[in-house]
Amino acid sequence: MNADPAGSEQEERAALARLVPAGPVERGLPPELHSHHKDVLMQLIDIDRERNGADPATKETVTVPARTRRPARPVLLAACVAVAVAATLTVGLVTGQRGPDGGHGTTATAGTRGHGAVVTLDRIAAVALRTDVEPVRDSQFVYVRTRVAENEADWEQPVRPGVLHDREAWFSQEQGPLVQYGLIRENGEDSPIRILVPEGSDGETAGIDRPTYAWLASLPTDPAALLKRIYAETPVESGEDQDQAVFDRIGELVREQVMPSATAAAIYRATARIPGVTEVDDAVDAAGRHGIAIAREDERMGLRTEWIFDPDTLAYLGERTVLSRDSAMGSAGTVFDTRAVLERAVVDRKGQQPRSGSGS
Repeated sequence: MNADPAGSEQEERAALARLVPAGPVERGLPPELHSHHKDVLMQLIDIDRERNGADPATKETVTVPARTRRPARPVLLAACVAVAVAATLTVGLVTGQRGPDGGHGTTATAGTRGHGAVVTLDRIAAVALRTDVEPVRDSQFVYVRTRVAENEADWEQPVRPGVLHDREAWFSQEQGPLVQYGLIRENGEDSPIRILVPEGSDGETAGIDRPTYAWLASLPTDPAALLKRIYAETPVESGEDQDQAVFDRIGELVREQVMPSATAAAIYRATARIPGVTEVDDAVDAAGRHGIAIAREDERMGLRTEWIFDPDTLAYLGERTVLSRDSAMGSAGTVFDTRAVLERAVVDRKGQQPRSGSGS
């Protein structure tokens, strides 16, 4: 919906009221979804106001460098729920349609792509919240098998794609300090996963640099509080785009860990609050699977990172990075690196493969 910045509050209330069917529309909607849909609606209103030139001074600024939020208008909750549900159902129908070229079409235009990302992330979060996840014990390892191809050329040289291959990784779930916390098996060789710590240190405890299931379970499940926490704990190098650093760090958590359903849902809803997040209607992972993508462009680097999800189930498929502008490395749209998650499991030993139960 497009809010007219010059319109009166009374007119906005009347417009919203016209969208609400007669009768108690919220009957039968689970209580937790009221707040979710209301939050989605307010984010959509924020995007509309920003695009239509609303005065930023009228907004309440949050303490993290993410979305600035206007205090909620005093509209009926029933109206908020009805509009948000309608938007969710509409996007759900649109993203399931296939275009003439076999891709997944969308009605989103350049002016509404932010809307699409917010609503799609809310849909992904709703799926995550309904997914049963078995808790991971501290003594276990998270196993991830990924198909990858990475750029092998130097920076600012023409992209030279590496050979597509499978990579296996095992991540320790120990909470105490560790220096070596996992194993990577790639091209027939095993390499330890280590974290850089000062000489003589016992290592690093579980945290954002060494995530575990238990650490993820300890995070706040309120999206605003969670995002504030991730911004505070994500290291940023000089000149680096902090919003991009947070987006990339969340992408690593989504790709390489098993997390509680409530945490996963909060992660996706928090991502919707990061400035610059958009939706790509068709992206392909390293296994050749098409999906919709949640993306963000690092303008300084000229790269766009895309998280790819199955267009029907909204399950996570993989990630790719493409050139976002023409440069010495290639033309816009050139794939810089790509990966697809083929298998994710929990095992009892480092090196153990879930399919055979064997390993070192």
